[in-house]
Amino acid sequence: MLLSLFNWLASLGPEWSFLRAFQYLTLRAVMAAITALLIGLVAGPAVIRRLTALKIGQPIRAYGMQTHLAKSGTPTMGGVLILLSIAISTLLWFDWTNRFVWIVMLVTLGFGAIGWVDDWRKVVKKDPEGMRSREKYLWQSLIGLMAAVALLFSISEVSNVRVLELFGNWVLSGFTADFPPHADLLVPFFKEVSYPLGALGFIILTYLVIVGASNAVNLTDGLDGLAIMPVVLVGSTLGVFAYVTGNAVYARYLIFPFIPGSGELLVFCAALAGAGLAFLWYNTHPAQVFMGDVGALALGAALGTVAVIVRQEIVLAIMGGIFVVEALSVMLQVSWFKYTKRRYGEGRRLFKMAPLHHHFEKKGWNETQVVVRFWIITMLLCLLALSTLKLR
Repeated sequence: MLLSLFNWLASLGPEWSFLRAFQYLTLRAVMAAITALLIGLVAGPAVIRRLTALKIGQPIRAYGMQTHLAKSGTPTMGGVLILLSIAISTLLWFDWTNRFVWIVMLVTLGFGAIGWVDDWRKVVKKDPEGMRSREKYLWQSLIGLMAAVALLFSISEVSNVRVLELFGNWVLSGFTADFPPHADLLVPFFKEVSYPLGALGFIILTYLVIVGASNAVNLTDGLDGLAIMPVVLVGSTLGVFAYVTGNAVYARYLIFPFIPGSGELLVFCAALAGAGLAFLWYNTHPAQVFMGDVGALALGAALGTVAVIVRQEIVLAIMGGIFVVEALSVMLQVSWFKYTKRRYGEGRRLFKMAPLHHHFEKKGWNETQVVVRFWIITMLLCLLALSTLKLR
């Protein structure tokens, strides 16, 4: 919005020519991060007071960590603050004609709405389980599949008009038209190794990445500050990849696919980082507010969607390794428990408790140790992900 305003003012005369500086993507990204950070810091106390007044407190499961019982009643649904900061900042600073940012925003807010309903049932109906899994996955799947179809055509063309033309041609061809290599799965650390997915393969992979990332971040969000800092780190790293794939010169030099318009995602990623840091101000131990599913589901889906657009699905799994192992720990724990119960008549556990961060708490690590060590691991993984820009 501000970009259009500044361009119009700059066209009025030389006295406004300094506003042309805001045409630079990097400047707008910095401004988006600052804007989101300030919105979160300023609005944070008011949001926390409002959540407290509405008695939207986090219920603690009886079978959870006993040390967490003291957190019962801490305001949750603080993810609303994150989403508002991201949305306002992004809308102010990105180019409104960019289709990629709109898709990411809609996916983020869509998953945020699912999380909001889940949290609302927990705090209003006093049901610690919230939305049932089948219902949650149904809505996640609908949004994920719609996003996957939209991204298939958006990535394959260079403009909004060409996207519509490609979709029309695909329908007229009986859904058999070929898509350009942009839709292939890229393998990191190799210069020109990619696997053709085809339309169906791309849609399935995109769906799995978006829904999987959403739930993985949600499972990780179990300790004060544990999820939000890795989200900031991974989101910032994805912003670098977005800048590269959206720049013809850098993309050609680093042997990356050039995806016109994807660079604008740097503004969204910067806003996400700023909003996340502002939330961390209030979420650091001992937390004044929890993000809840409204924040965790939305942020995970946002990371997955951006990773698909910049064609870095595998790299997302690398730098989001903490999210991956947290999700795997739950899957392995449940599967092993069911298998041993069926075979031996008594369920057994691989971990002391799942997700994995609770396992380390059971082993004697205090909450701050778990959180900071997981942060350090994420920093290292993000650096490894950035090395794939050149090590190819």
